[in-house]
Amino acid sequence: GYLFIIICSISTIIFKLLGQDLLCIASCAAVGLMLVLFWSFFFILKIFNTVNLIPSTFSVTTSFLAVFLMYKRSPYYALAYALNDIVLIILWVIASISDISYISVVICFITFLANDIYGFVNWKRIQKRQV
Repeated sequence: GYLFIIICSISTIIFKLLGQDLLCIASCAAVGLMLVLFWSFFFILKIFNTVNLIPSTFSVTTSFLAVFLMYKRSPYYALAYALNDIVLIILWVIASISDISYISVVICFITFLANDIYGFVNWKRIQKRQV
Protein backbone atom coordinates (compact mmCIF):
# COMPACT_ATOMS: atom_id res chain seq x y z
CA GLY A 1 0.00 0.00 0.00
CA TYR A 2 2.72 2.46 0.95
CA LEU A 3 4.70 1.74 -2.21
CA PHE A 4 1.63 2.53 -4.30
CA ILE A 5 1.14 5.87 -2.51
CA ILE A 6 4.80 6.74 -3.09
CA ILE A 7 4.51 5.87 -6.81
CA CYS A 8 1.33 7.98 -7.11
CA SER A 9 2.98 10.93 -5.37
CA ILE A 10 6.04 10.76 -7.61
CA SER A 11 3.87 10.54 -10.72
CA THR A 12 1.86 13.57 -9.56
CA ILE A 13 5.05 15.59 -9.16
CA ILE A 14 6.26 14.48 -12.60
CA PHE A 15 2.95 15.44 -14.26
CA LYS A 16 3.06 18.88 -12.62
CA LEU A 17 6.65 19.42 -13.75
CA LEU A 18 5.93 18.30 -17.31
CA GLY A 19 2.86 20.44 -17.79
CA GLN A 20 0.37 19.93 -20.62
CA ASP A 21 2.92 20.11 -23.46
CA LEU A 22 4.50 16.78 -22.67
CA LEU A 23 1.28 14.96 -21.83
CA CYS A 24 1.76 12.60 -24.78
CA ILE A 25 5.17 11.49 -23.51
CA ALA A 26 3.73 11.05 -20.03
CA SER A 27 0.91 8.94 -21.46
CA CYS A 28 3.43 6.72 -23.23
CA ALA A 29 5.36 6.39 -19.99
CA ALA A 30 2.13 5.42 -18.21
CA VAL A 31 1.43 2.72 -20.80
CA GLY A 32 4.99 1.47 -20.34
CA LEU A 33 4.50 1.38 -16.58
CA MET A 34 1.27 -0.59 -17.01
CA LEU A 35 3.12 -3.13 -19.17
CA VAL A 36 5.81 -3.47 -16.51
CA LEU A 37 3.11 -3.92 -13.87
CA PHE A 38 1.30 -6.48 -16.04
CA TRP A 39 4.39 -8.63 -16.41
CA SER A 40 5.32 -8.20 -12.74
CA PHE A 41 1.85 -9.35 -11.68
CA PHE A 42 2.06 -12.15 -14.26
CA PHE A 43 5.17 -13.63 -12.67
CA ILE A 44 3.83 -13.18 -9.13
CA LEU A 45 0.58 -14.95 -10.03
CA LYS A 46 2.53 -17.64 -11.88
CA ILE A 47 4.46 -18.41 -8.69
CA PHE A 48 1.11 -19.06 -6.98
CA ASN A 49 -0.01 -21.37 -9.85
CA THR A 50 -3.00 -19.15 -10.68
CA VAL A 51 -5.48 -20.69 -13.09
CA ASN A 52 -6.45 -18.54 -16.10
CA LEU A 53 -3.16 -16.71 -15.69
CA ILE A 54 -3.49 -14.08 -18.46
CA PRO A 55 -7.05 -12.96 -17.61
CA SER A 56 -6.22 -12.96 -13.90
CA THR A 57 -3.13 -10.84 -14.53
CA PHE A 58 -5.18 -8.46 -16.67
CA SER A 59 -7.74 -8.22 -13.86
CA VAL A 60 -5.12 -7.33 -11.25
CA THR A 61 -3.51 -4.79 -13.60
CA THR A 62 -6.82 -3.07 -14.44
CA SER A 63 -7.66 -2.94 -10.73
CA PHE A 64 -4.31 -1.28 -10.08
CA LEU A 65 -5.00 1.18 -12.90
CA ALA A 66 -8.48 1.93 -11.52
CA VAL A 67 -7.12 2.66 -8.05
CA PHE A 68 -4.46 4.95 -9.56
CA LEU A 69 -7.08 6.83 -11.61
CA MET A 70 -9.29 7.13 -8.55
CA TYR A 71 -6.31 8.57 -6.65
CA LYS A 72 -5.89 11.09 -9.48
CA ARG A 73 -9.65 11.88 -9.23
CA SER A 74 -10.21 10.94 -12.85
CA PRO A 75 -13.68 9.84 -13.95
CA TYR A 76 -11.98 7.18 -16.05
CA TYR A 77 -11.39 5.11 -12.90
CA ALA A 78 -14.93 3.80 -13.43
CA LEU A 79 -14.08 2.62 -16.95
CA ALA A 80 -11.01 0.77 -15.65
CA TYR A 81 -13.16 -0.91 -13.01
CA ALA A 82 -15.77 -1.70 -15.69
CA LEU A 83 -13.07 -3.35 -17.80
CA ASN A 84 -12.00 -5.34 -14.77
CA ASP A 85 -15.63 -6.34 -14.14
CA ILE A 86 -15.97 -7.64 -17.69
CA VAL A 87 -12.87 -9.82 -17.24
CA LEU A 88 -14.18 -11.10 -13.90
CA ILE A 89 -17.61 -11.81 -15.35
CA ILE A 90 -15.98 -13.96 -18.02
CA LEU A 91 -13.81 -15.77 -15.47
CA TRP A 92 -16.75 -16.48 -13.16
CA VAL A 93 -18.96 -17.61 -16.05
CA ILE A 94 -16.24 -20.13 -16.91
CA ALA A 95 -16.20 -21.25 -13.26
CA SER A 96 -20.02 -21.42 -13.24
CA ILE A 97 -20.01 -23.94 -16.06
CA SER A 98 -18.50 -26.54 -13.72
CA ASP A 99 -20.29 -25.37 -10.55
CA ILE A 100 -23.61 -23.54 -10.87
CA SER A 101 -23.28 -22.13 -7.34
CA TYR A 102 -20.88 -19.50 -8.73
CA ILE A 103 -23.69 -17.85 -10.68
CA SER A 104 -24.35 -15.52 -7.74
CA VAL A 105 -20.83 -14.12 -8.14
CA VAL A 106 -21.52 -13.50 -11.84
CA ILE A 107 -24.66 -11.55 -10.89
CA CYS A 108 -22.64 -9.59 -8.34
CA PHE A 109 -20.05 -8.53 -10.93
CA ILE A 110 -22.79 -7.65 -13.44
CA THR A 111 -24.18 -5.34 -10.74
CA PHE A 112 -20.70 -3.86 -10.20
CA LEU A 113 -20.42 -3.28 -13.96
CA ALA A 114 -23.75 -1.42 -14.04
CA ASN A 115 -22.63 0.65 -11.05
CA ASP A 116 -19.30 1.52 -12.71
CA ILE A 117 -21.02 2.61 -15.92
CA TYR A 118 -23.48 4.71 -13.90
CA GLY A 119 -20.59 6.24 -11.95
CA PHE A 120 -18.74 7.24 -15.10
CA VAL A 121 -21.82 8.69 -16.81
CA ASN A 122 -22.86 10.58 -13.69
CA TRP A 123 -19.33 11.93 -13.09
CA LYS A 124 -19.18 13.25 -16.66
CA ARG A 125 -22.65 14.81 -16.26
CA ILE A 126 -21.54 16.60 -13.09
CA GLN A 127 -18.35 17.79 -14.84
CA LYS A 128 -20.43 19.37 -17.61
CA ARG A 129 -22.57 21.24 -15.08
CA GLN A 130 -19.51 22.58 -13.28
CA VAL A 131 -17.93 24.02 -16.42
